[in-house]
Amino acid sequence: MTFPEARRLAGLASSIAILTLVTAPPTLAQDIIKWNHNWFGPKREVTRGTEVAAELVNKTGKGKVELTVHYGAALGPPKTVPEAIKSGGYEGGNMCAGYYPNKFPLLTVMELPFLAPTKTADRAKVDIAVLKHPAVQKEMKDRWGIFPWLATTLPAYEFMGNKKIASTADMKGVKMRISGLNAKALAKFGAVPANVPAPETYTALERGTIDTIGFPYSYTFGAYRLYEVSKYFTEGMSMSGFMCFQGISLKMWNKLPPEVKNELEVQRAASEKALVETYAAADKKWIPLFKSKLEVSQFPAAERKKLQGTAAEIWADWVKDQEKAGRPGKALLEFVKAEVAKYK
Repeated sequence: MTFPEARRLAGLASSIAILTLVTAPPTLAQDIIKWNHNWFGPKREVTRGTEVAAELVNKTGKGKVELTVHYGAALGPPKTVPEAIKSGGYEGGNMCAGYYPNKFPLLTVMELPFLAPTKTADRAKVDIAVLKHPAVQKEMKDRWGIFPWLATTLPAYEFMGNKKIASTADMKGVKMRISGLNAKALAKFGAVPANVPAPETYTALERGTIDTIGFPYSYTFGAYRLYEVSKYFTEGMSMSGFMCFQGISLKMWNKLPPEVKNELEVQRAASEKALVETYAAADKKWIPLFKSKLEVSQFPAAERKKLQGTAAEIWADWVKDQEKAGRPGKALLEFVKAEVAKYK
């Protein structure tokens, strides 16, 4: 090959390369999978797990996926998240089974009193196992078209307010902010359960319409500044709370690139780790503050055993209700008990 021919061929190759770069189709806006995720309340400790997982999704998606977390229920009210996802109003959101009576009946197994592990890290693993259970996934798929993406584990519940709770006898006639199946346990000792939305708890305590508030300990009491309008807080009750998770549209999940879906367990593990670490940091911040301003009401182990004594009947009633509705309540409860036993 002569030098002029080689030069001509080299020039042609360069032209082809340049043409390829110019004409190669970029990722068009309509090709990007838009994932809008709804969270009620402000950005805070409990949202950290979702944020870490969202960062992984966007990184793995490499421009093909755009996951945006919206706070303050900007996309719609918390009470209609399942319906909004099902109708395509937005792609995903935070949900807690206890907020939606009869919408996620099997998932409420994790809200049975004194069933879940008291350590947050242990509970997180059980929560994830429950979200993977075929019966739970089928319930979400068939009724709502929802895929359970992440478990948003909450720490065990304690109480803060203006009534000292140091025994089961102290609960009689006390208006306690607690809901769902846990309310049944307290009601057996004369408590008056009330389901007050978290943003309204400060005013409820301040005005005296509620005597004490049950919340995940400790970050939630700090986030809502309840220590400003309280006199006491408990340690030692360690009650189960809501079963919360991040659900997304099953249609959208199926559209996600394989590399994003293949990293699901990585996303779940990163979310779990972030939550546990964030809660631990919150405890170091808030618990000393609480103790400097309020009286600690230690709830004795013997009194907690009295509360636990109500659990068997409540669990049995839950199973009966599930089985009567044609759902595998007994099998699911046994599954959860076996999972919990791993962390005793």
